[in-house]
Amino acid sequence: MAFGLRKRGPSNFERAADGSMTLIEHVRELRNRLFKASLAILVGFGVGIWLAGPVRELLSQPYCQLPGSQLADGRCNFVQLGPADLFLLNLKIGLWVGLILAAPVWLYQLWAFIAPGLHRHERRYAYIFTALAAPLFAAGAVLAYFVASKGLEFLLQVSGDDINTTLDITRYISFITNLILMFGVAFEFPLIVLMLNFVGIASAKRLLGWWRVAVFAFFAFAAVVTPTPDPFGMTALALCLCALYFAAVGVAFLNDKRRGRGKEVYAGIADDEVSPLEFDREPVEAGQRVDASAPIDAPAPVDAPAPIDRRYDDIT
Repeated sequence: MAFGLRKRGPSNFERAADGSMTLIEHVRELRNRLFKASLAILVGFGVGIWLAGPVRELLSQPYCQLPGSQLADGRCNFVQLGPADLFLLNLKIGLWVGLILAAPVWLYQLWAFIAPGLHRHERRYAYIFTALAAPLFAAGAVLAYFVASKGLEFLLQVSGDDINTTLDITRYISFITNLILMFGVAFEFPLIVLMLNFVGIASAKRLLGWWRVAVFAFFAFAAVVTPTPDPFGMTALALCLCALYFAAVGVAFLNDKRRGRGKEVYAGIADDEVSPLEFDREPVEAGQRVDASAPIDAPAPVDAPAPIDRRYDDIT
């Protein structure tokens, strides 16, 4: 009895790439991808519930390190206004941690579904932008953590010594996480600048010409999202965004130089040479000769085109 290896057929990824999948097969592929991504997030959520306590303590450090924020036994002076607030907060933290831990899986499932519809250079750009997005978001989160610690110190000092301040744990964690999210998303702005340049919408010279508007927008955005009215946190965020913007413009200049943008019309022409005018000459046939001795009211030749009967207002 002979045993042989059965030839493996094309995978769904290969069939989607060559366009041989039907609509129902695409829907089934999406269902399978969503199921795998949801399963990974569920596993990550279980791990996140286990790590909810240490993560909550880490997020509480900007407040717990301030003088007067701890009780006599060393615990932070937090309160909960509802009996289920802390339980729901742990669930929320567990979901956030689960999304972060399962990010490689659900991002891969998303990419495996949309990648067959992209060209090769579009996939390469997606790899580059994805590799840059995670470090930029992490840098924004670290800056938000630093700004939160300094901002809370300023806000608590403004309240005065005659007021006893006690923070609600749920509202405090929401404040910290929203700040981290806004700073992280703000640090992704250079990727949008690079995307505009890589797809050919805006050149590096045009992006550099927008630097005044960009700097004003960065400072305005920093003034809105920074929780404290002092200029230190706002300036730190705005300067970081400005530095990332000019770095992105520098990369855009290198990309334009590599592709030769802006020099296509003047390629092969010296600096002191006049560029030729490129146009196609259309030959014009010679008209019929006019007999000067013929009377004005003489009939037109037989082969002459008939006159066009058109009124002065007959415009179509």
